[in-house]
Amino acid sequence: MKDQLHPLGGRRALVTGAARGIGAAIGAELARRGASLLLADIDGAQLEETAAALRAGGAEVGTLACDLTAPDVPAQLAGIASEAGGLDILVNNAAILDATPLRELSRARYAQVQEINQNAALWMVQACAPLLARSGRGRVVNIASIMGIRGAADSLPYAVAKGGVVNMTRALSVDLAADGILVNCICPGFVDTRMALLPDGSGHEHDTEWFRDVYIRHGRIPLRRPAPPEEIARAAMFFCGDDCSYVTGQILLVDGGISATF
Repeated sequence: MKDQLHPLGGRRALVTGAARGIGAAIGAELARRGASLLLADIDGAQLEETAAALRAGGAEVGTLACDLTAPDVPAQLAGIASEAGGLDILVNNAAILDATPLRELSRARYAQVQEINQNAALWMVQACAPLLARSGRGRVVNIASIMGIRGAADSLPYAVAKGGVVNMTRALSVDLAADGILVNCICPGFVDTRMALLPDGSGHEHDTEWFRDVYIRHGRIPLRRPAPPEEIARAAMFFCGDDCSYVTGQILLVDGGISATF
């Protein structure tokens, strides 16, 4: 009989970009539902702090501080997962934000954003696909952004990368269907994370007069607030479990209604 309190009991999940924000919230929600975790992030100190809090709550958590753009890292993570017994769920969340104006954009910066925000997810899927296939209930959840389906000023590298993640999700869902691996995508809107901090460190973009005027007073976010990371994590859980058994290649917008306004 299925454990209703721990519907993901016995399943093994790998989450990238898991030290804080959406990734940490997804890790916590997976653990709450019974999954064992392998968490990866470039910020080793914060990663260990996040993992320690989960372990204190009884979760089984492994970690690897790593740079996902390094060619050997996806295989290294897959190897760790294999040694731990396999893999059922892969969540590709690692990303960086970029707001470089087009006229100031360098080839190096553009390539860096694509490598982290899009390519790393592809190589993670490639490395982990054999494990997910052997699972018999493999799930891939890619975290993109509403910027992957719309444009905005000074967002070109980020929007291109996240748009790539959206369409990569669709392509992978077809490629991996024969292996029983379901591939889906979450597109968050405005979320209260460290990414939302202003570039000059002066505050938080959600606490500016511009944000309140455009997105709150004038209803560009119909729900009139940004989301805490936990709301994104709870939405992602649908794609991690058994209830999505006939759902693949889908893009779920968790944006407070922003996409309904354009």
